[in-house]
Amino acid sequence: MAQPRADARRADSPTCSDYMNFSIAAPKTRQPAPVPSAAAPLASAGSPLPLVVDLDGTLTPTDTLIESVVQLVKQQPLLLFKLPFWLMRGRAAFKHEVASRTAFAADSLPLQQDLLAFLIAEKASGRRIVLATAAHASIADAIATRLGLFDQVLASDAGRNLKGAEKLQAIREHVGQHFVYAGDSRADLPVWQAADAAILVGASKKVANLARGMTRIEREFPKPRTSLALWMRAMRVHQWAKNLLLLVPMVTGFVFSDLSRLAAIALAFMAFSLAASATYMVNDLWDLDSDRVHPRKRNRPFASGSIGIAPGLAVAALALATALLLAAQVSTAFLLILLLYLFMTSAYSWSLKTYVLIDVLMLSMLYTLRILAGAIAVQVTTSSWLLAFSVFIFFSLALVKRCSELVMLGQSGRTAASGRDYRISDLVVLWPLGVGSSLSAIVVLGLFISAPSTQAKYASGQLLWLLAIGMIYWSARLWIKTARGEMHDDPLVFALKDFGSCVSIGLMICVTLAAHFLVLA
Repeated sequence: MAQPRADARRADSPTCSDYMNFSIAAPKTRQPAPVPSAAAPLASAGSPLPLVVDLDGTLTPTDTLIESVVQLVKQQPLLLFKLPFWLMRGRAAFKHEVASRTAFAADSLPLQQDLLAFLIAEKASGRRIVLATAAHASIADAIATRLGLFDQVLASDAGRNLKGAEKLQAIREHVGQHFVYAGDSRADLPVWQAADAAILVGASKKVANLARGMTRIEREFPKPRTSLALWMRAMRVHQWAKNLLLLVPMVTGFVFSDLSRLAAIALAFMAFSLAASATYMVNDLWDLDSDRVHPRKRNRPFASGSIGIAPGLAVAALALATALLLAAQVSTAFLLILLLYLFMTSAYSWSLKTYVLIDVLMLSMLYTLRILAGAIAVQVTTSSWLLAFSVFIFFSLALVKRCSELVMLGQSGRTAASGRDYRISDLVVLWPLGVGSSLSAIVVLGLFISAPSTQAKYASGQLLWLLAIGMIYWSARLWIKTARGEMHDDPLVFALKDFGSCVSIGLMICVTLAAHFLVLA
């Protein structure tokens, strides 16, 4: 049976004012201003009625149970097969089994900032505030300890799942018959029906209308719209630019006038892009804890709670299914290489990215795999020169990514990356390794230009030396920007946004085309 947990309010516990200072730096989700409604109902003695607050979807926009399951599977993948058997024993037992095997990161959990400010003000005025949640007691207690706001905590345990009617019974047992309840979902309707007033936090229009028909509304905090732009951010549509690498074999083979090949590469591009989006979303869910303590990544849609985990998984599954169907339309061989890409990127996300240097090697291979996939899609032969150049240049770009992250961490006063085996002191090794790999790629490019087969293929092969000069300038520019702390988390995204990089890449493309078509006297 659920037991009440009184807030000890120790001298070393965070106070309301302490948390106000902390919450300024915490991940923050933009929300519309709260909509006030009826005044707070008063108890018979003239003081405000106790305020009972839900956790999942109310105090925090996320679902702590789903996050705990993701964390559990991440730490012990084989336990995934035990989850259905735990669930057969009931939701209370299921939550207890999951919670007993995970350590929930309450300190970085995103919170509804408007509601939190309201609770702090109410607490300061002397109002009694109770946290009543269907989440496991260990999670609820951790949140209560972080905030120092709650006079009492009611939560699920191994024998009781505090949801709906069970939550109402617990509230009546420990709070009384008269209270105000803050919630968000249809499961809260039995509690609102018995409450003296309701506070709606991100409730849907249908749920809000039902609640209004049951009780008075003390206050309402509308849910911000989940816009198309937000979903595009979650799917990282801007990262689709990486899949332009599929076009490289077509361009270098100069077969881009074939309409059937153009149609095949268009399908291949969409298949890879949707598959990549699916893996990005799953990866973001996999990295919630580390992303929330990262200076930039904490603002990602899933880390900030702007998009729920369940909708994210559904969209990821739909994107993946569509990607596989499109890949099958290209060819069986292309479908197989897309499956290989998914296997490699999953291995990277689940394990390999935590190992120093292994992660950047894997990234360089994933980029090179895109070029191979493009060659299979348009049925052209890929030269060994191109593959060698790809491995070196993308290894360098992956190191740019890691170095830029470490530079940024150093600027914020930290000494190591969260979730990755990299330290600020590693820069003394990573700098020369990355620059050396970049120069190696340029050397391979020079050998390619000098090869008799290349000179025979291009009308004016000597012009390609301008391409080598352009590569020297562009790669050096990336490393200088990295050293200055001006590099984006992803160097390819930076290259698409940086004016100097865009001009350099554009000129290199023009030089390549001129070398192929232009005959110099």
